[in-house]
Amino acid sequence: MHYELYIDVFFLENLMMDSLLLLALDHILKCGRTRGRLFLCAALGSLLTCAAVAVPFPGIIKFILFHVVINSVMILTGLKIRSASQFVKAFILLYAVSAFLGGILLIFRPYLRYISLFYSAAFGAYLLLMKLWELMAHMVRRQKEILQVTLYTEKGEKAANALWDTGNELRDFATNDPVNILDPAFLCEITELPEAERGFHMIPYRCVSGERVMKVFRIEKMCVHMGKAGEERWIHNPLLGIGEETLSGNKEYELILNPGIFSL
Repeated sequence: MHYELYIDVFFLENLMMDSLLLLALDHILKCGRTRGRLFLCAALGSLLTCAAVAVPFPGIIKFILFHVVINSVMILTGLKIRSASQFVKAFILLYAVSAFLGGILLIFRPYLRYISLFYSAAFGAYLLLMKLWELMAHMVRRQKEILQVTLYTEKGEKAANALWDTGNELRDFATNDPVNILDPAFLCEITELPEAERGFHMIPYRCVSGERVMKVFRIEKMCVHMGKAGEERWIHNPLLGIGEETLSGNKEYELILNPGIFSL
């Protein structure tokens, strides 16, 4: 069987794919390289690929060149690699991103009769990958903001999910202690009558709808499980305020932590 390879088209196709791969890796690894440098390194990778195809090397040599040498050259010249572990991570990600882009192009393969359609499909796959990566990164960051806490009251121990909210600056006007906001639906898990709890009083606060007052009281202690190698932070006599509305519509958390609790 006879194949004709147009080296200029082959070079452009590889240049496009290598550019998208390096752009994706730079974005994921946050290397901060300029696009000009990434495109130049992609051109180097494409040129090396064309040379490896044109020169009649043995099969095993070509395999090593395609899958080890050329990829390593692009990563080392295009990205800020500071350690062997970072290089391994970039190398694995290169193949993962390649598989994703290749899968998208495989779906559109019957329609890729023109080189412009190939570029459009490849660029569309790149944009889709970046959106998916941003979505996953947001989900991971959101998960890190949700902490496990254990509340200790006269009713015993009660586990809850808590949102670490740096925007919660609510403090008791009398003691200047930070106030952690409790979901009203979760209140019955803590106490049957908050007015009878230790330190119960009302504090004013501001919200979008105007000036309001909030019921606050103290519990014995609270343990915040930080999730870092089992690290725990203990807060004695924390102040809990009762929110007026459900804190989380999908019940992700029952408590909003005030960052000031760690400065007590």
